[in-house]
Amino acid sequence: MVRHRSSYSSFSRWRFLHPSYYLKRPRRLALLCILFVSATFLVWDRQTLAREHEAEISKLNEEKDQLQNRLQELMQSLETKGKHIDHPMKQEGTEQQKTFYDDAVNVERRNKVKAAMVHAWSSYEKYAWGFDELQPQSRSGVNNFGGLGASIIDSLDTLYIMGLDEQFQKAKGWVTDSLDFNKDVVASVFETTIRVVGGLLSAYDLAGDSIFLERAKQIADKLLPAWNTPSGIPYNAINLIHGNAHNPGWTGGASILADSGTEQVEFIALSQRTGDPKYQEKVENVIKRLQETFPDDGLLPIYINPNSGHAETYSKVTFGAMGDSFYEYLLKVWIQGNKTDAVKHYREMWERSMQGLMKLIKKSSPSSYTYITERSGSALIDKMDELACFAPGMLALGASTDDTDKSAEYLSLAEELTWTCYNFYNSTRTKLAGENYIFNEGEDMVVGTSWNIMRPETIESLMYLWRITGNETYRDWGWDIFQAFEKQTRIDSGYVGLRDVRY
Repeated sequence: MVRHRSSYSSFSRWRFLHPSYYLKRPRRLALLCILFVSATFLVWDRQTLAREHEAEISKLNEEKDQLQNRLQELMQSLETKGKHIDHPMKQEGTEQQKTFYDDAVNVERRNKVKAAMVHAWSSYEKYAWGFDELQPQSRSGVNNFGGLGASIIDSLDTLYIMGLDEQFQKAKGWVTDSLDFNKDVVASVFETTIRVVGGLLSAYDLAGDSIFLERAKQIADKLLPAWNTPSGIPYNAINLIHGNAHNPGWTGGASILADSGTEQVEFIALSQRTGDPKYQEKVENVIKRLQETFPDDGLLPIYINPNSGHAETYSKVTFGAMGDSFYEYLLKVWIQGNKTDAVKHYREMWERSMQGLMKLIKKSSPSSYTYITERSGSALIDKMDELACFAPGMLALGASTDDTDKSAEYLSLAEELTWTCYNFYNSTRTKLAGENYIFNEGEDMVVGTSWNIMRPETIESLMYLWRITGNETYRDWGWDIFQAFEKQTRIDSGYVGLRDVRY
């Protein structure tokens, strides 16, 4: 019986495969036919889709090959016209990079600028290594910034950006092994901040090496006692080893507006990178104190009393020496702070200052050059420093970050002032600018102080105007000025200033 039940069970499992099972049951036969036809259509449909997919891939591959051929033809055509692609798209299976076209003329210009940097750096390296500055004619070094190797530190970011790795590594080695802040010297708080603190932070941001941040913190700590005044407005000079801070005698004990209002970007950046708020607190307190008595026109005199925090109204208002970068930093700190409510007052102060700037604008005759006057009391002085040529770039930057009707006004004034600043250079025999210009009725611009010490303000504004407007004219003007510096100031041992740009 057991064997019989086992045989019957085995038969039951296999009965669905026997034709007689379905012949005796027509409904089940019909169901089987429907399942068979459905399965057949499913297999056929999948095969059809696979063939169509293969055909589509083949078509796309053909189109890709055609596009690659066209790209190759385009590259060859550009090369014959003096253009090339610096970073072409990588082949399939590798990471893609941004493709852009570069004019061969600008590539050549860029290489010449880099060669000029190498010449200046090599001369400094050979004759003045470790000093603040090179004196090219005597081929010796001099310390005008506290003996902190200002040229080395101030050049770190340029060396890195230009890809001068060997020079950068040597400079980094000097910062690591030789830079010494424990010196019995009096240093400018302003100059040390923008050159040393700023230079070290830039190198840290670019290269990521902690030694730069460590050194930036060390020198900033040396400078901090300068802010220990009744008002928080800093003294502008300090002894690095003793921490004794004071103001120069020639200011009558006053602090200088530009010197006191141009540490914010660097010290805020230092707090952001170290996580220590003390640096930011010191410099932001300066702005808060100035904000308390900020004039309606936003124009502050160049001397500030460090005891009361009030401006000395007897001093002049200027966008040139001793006033300039205060206004520049109001805008840049607002941008640095991501334009948030926490830094909104910086932009508001800057906007008010720009309305005051409009009241200082005049035009020359007969050529209608737009220029920025200085103000003494209620009188306008028809004089403009080359230093004030930072203003066009600042205005263009302000316009590019403004979505109101003021944007067009700022940019238009920036373009007019840039034309004036370019002609500070282009109007002289040497094609280099004097230190300042006097505007006399019927004479347009006349060189005032005649020396040139290779200031960068006009070049910086040209860079901003080119970047923001895309107008190649500004880049061409920059090249004109660079060529003039090469012709007039380059010697075998570096670059020298000129006593008189008129001859």
